[in-house]
Amino acid sequence: MSARLEMSSESVVEAAADLLTELRAEPPLVHCITNSVVTGFTANVLLALGAAPAMVDITGEAGMFAAISSGLLVNLGTPTPEQRSASLEAVGGARSAGTPWVLDPVAVGALPVRTALAQDLLALRPTLIRGNASEILALAGRSQGGRGVDALDGTEAAAGAARELARITGGAVAVSGPVDLLVDADREVRIANGDVLLTRVTGGGCALGAVMAAFLGAARKTGDSPLVAAAAATLVYTLAAEDAAARSEGPGSFAVALLDALAAIRPDALPGRARVEARDSATAGVAA
Repeated sequence: MSARLEMSSESVVEAAADLLTELRAEPPLVHCITNSVVTGFTANVLLALGAAPAMVDITGEAGMFAAISSGLLVNLGTPTPEQRSASLEAVGGARSAGTPWVLDPVAVGALPVRTALAQDLLALRPTLIRGNASEILALAGRSQGGRGVDALDGTEAAAGAARELARITGGAVAVSGPVDLLVDADREVRIANGDVLLTRVTGGGCALGAVMAAFLGAARKTGDSPLVAAAAATLVYTLAAEDAAARSEGPGSFAVALLDALAAIRPDALPGRARVEARDSATAGVAA
């Protein structure tokens, strides 16, 4: 397939359906260097969706594995010395092989070790950055971050910082919140799907970073841009969250139901439910 040249709400939804179909037809191998709190949940989310997870986070293996993977996630939630070295090694392997990679700068800003590592990784130009508003503002040097993993800033407050980071990296930036904002240097997408229960389960946001890495891997086949791939991942994930919430009684049952919903979601079910707004420098999209 050729890349989608025009950004519109309809094209984002179409891409989500196409990329989900591609992902399941040829499951991407997703290399995850993620935090110890969410490793199992993240792997299960990827498996439920149809991707193949691999949690390779030691030096001596991370670089070579990133080079053969479809996509890489580097999540800074619990950055042990081993993980810090492995992250840099993995990114080096990904860059040499052309593997797209996601940086999730968890709790950067007030915490010095992860903040320094995040800045080192930012200089290596991630394909995609995913974080909450406070993390994106802190990574851009505009604030001191939030309260640990919790955002203290609204999504729109981070719009300028997100665009700045996109210009620096040449990639895309996803700001998670009640309405997700995704940007590259000159285009933006807003997605209003999802459910508050995603914020009541450990790993709800971190797993989305892995899903984005999976969709970036699928996009290597379809030719879609990092922004389109990230938006497609967000749409599929948040629609699955809505399905899970509808059959859940609380966070515990929701976590299990989310896996079932990710496995069950169909490409042809996306258009009628998507709440997407997209625009670029040439056109403005309306909600699909």
